[in-house]
Amino acid sequence: MVANEPRLKIGRPKSLLANRTHYCPGCGHGIVHRIIAEIIDEWDLRGDVIGMAPVGCAVLLYQYLDIDACEAAHGRTPEVAAGIKRARPEKLVFSYQGDGDLAGIGTNEIVHVANRGEPISVIFINNAIYGMTGGQMAPTTMPGQKTTTTPKGRSIVNEGFPLRVSEMLATLEEPAYIERCVIGSPRDIIRTKNAIKKSFRVQRDLKAFSLVEILSPCPTYWRVSPPKAERYIVEYFEKVFPRGVIKDKTK
Repeated sequence: MVANEPRLKIGRPKSLLANRTHYCPGCGHGIVHRIIAEIIDEWDLRGDVIGMAPVGCAVLLYQYLDIDACEAAHGRTPEVAAGIKRARPEKLVFSYQGDGDLAGIGTNEIVHVANRGEPISVIFINNAIYGMTGGQMAPTTMPGQKTTTTPKGRSIVNEGFPLRVSEMLATLEEPAYIERCVIGSPRDIIRTKNAIKKSFRVQRDLKAFSLVEILSPCPTYWRVSPPKAERYIVEYFEKVFPRGVIKDKTK
């Protein structure tokens, strides 16, 4: 180390409250919460950002992030976020949702918010299962994946194919930026952080709709260890939900 060079300080972001989370070991929600808190601190946004918590595993988002936040009825999160943005256009507004909240009961809301091009940022956590309610099949559950409601595995004949929300929304005219990321290796986490930053910039600079889908591990209901859950994403999950930029009108 060069003499008098300041040491790198790594600690809890100021916007991340010192509350112990309720998330299971290996869950990706805590990592994404920290990413959001780091961006808020780096951009000095704490008084200028409003977050929307979903009904799902992240229902207590506002107990972990030290920002203005509220909660909507199950699936209505993006519509409420859009209303807040219309009322307070100077604020940066983001909706934080799981696959059940966004792709299940909230399919109607996310489609029409995106179709109108509401200038909000949507952070979509996809772990392919209903976590809070006991591990039932979700719209994004993989073919053959065992859940409490598909004990023999998801059947394409009976339950259909997983819903690719990002690709579906990309067919609409108004969305400006849609990317699918992964919570896994440190490099993956850095890429996810950059994607969320870009989503916030799209809202701030272009006044446009954007969505970042994040493939997140759920070791508890996938019934694997956290290290195996990370490999599961790469070896299995990404075959149905490939990572990458799906739509980018900013270029």
